[in-house]
Amino acid sequence: MKILVTGSSGQLGSVTVKHLKAHHHTVYGIDISPSGTTDELVDITDTDNTVAVCRNFDAIIHTAALHGKHYELGYPRSAFIKTNIDGTLNLLNACIKNSIPRFLFTSTTSIYGNALTDHEKAVWVDELLAEQPRDIYDITKQTAEQLCKDFFYKEGLQASVYRVARFLPEDDNLKLNHRLYRGLDERDGAKALQLALGATFESFEIFNISSGSPFKQNDLYNIKQDAEQVILKYYPAAAEIYKANGWQFPKSIDRVYVCDKAARYFNYKPAFTFEYLLNNIKG
Repeated sequence: MKILVTGSSGQLGSVTVKHLKAHHHTVYGIDISPSGTTDELVDITDTDNTVAVCRNFDAIIHTAALHGKHYELGYPRSAFIKTNIDGTLNLLNACIKNSIPRFLFTSTTSIYGNALTDHEKAVWVDELLAEQPRDIYDITKQTAEQLCKDFFYKEGLQASVYRVARFLPEDDNLKLNHRLYRGLDERDGAKALQLALGATFESFEIFNISSGSPFKQNDLYNIKQDAEQVILKYYPAAAEIYKANGWQFPKSIDRVYVCDKAARYFNYKPAFTFEYLLNNIKG
């Protein structure tokens, strides 16, 4: 399959390019920043250039965006609208003009926003949880998702959405803790996108993509009140490993990202989980 990857210099985009090439796809990366995984510098907010570069591909994987970090840096609302909404619309239109049948859009679990707050128990975050955007980043991602839905039903484009979890640079302790319930390794994100390329959907679909979690719905109250006790129920060996490294367990866990739907639809099984990290970064 010949695939265009936007945001190919970014954290997820670069790993996705490498992963797809390793699985024998022909990949062309575009970004506004140069890197070893980017073939051409293209600004997706430039309509004509976007249409021109999007030719002779079987699919587009769209990872380019302004992110939450840009919001924290004070980027104006107009910049988010231009990149996350207008840029996505340019790519969707380019798919139609150039007869590209598949469009995979990487969104964010941040879109759930205020729905992630419950004072008594952790929130079970599957795709049925209604989005409650908190800021312009979330709002523009939500709007771009709806554009994908519109193109799916009105243009017949196989557009689908992948709400990826957190994969920020973190120390080992924080990375481990987040991997329990809200984290994602970029390699798992790239694997999910690669698997989804082979799926055809009868209706518009949105998927959470995370590293999974050992927790069940009947754990939600307890992990909010005393997370360590529940963690050790599933991973008793973690106590000694954490102690030896001077790490701290989270006192409270406020959410659990659930990616069961992706497992059902295209057999997504995260490999770089909490258990994997526990056994590979200790000592």
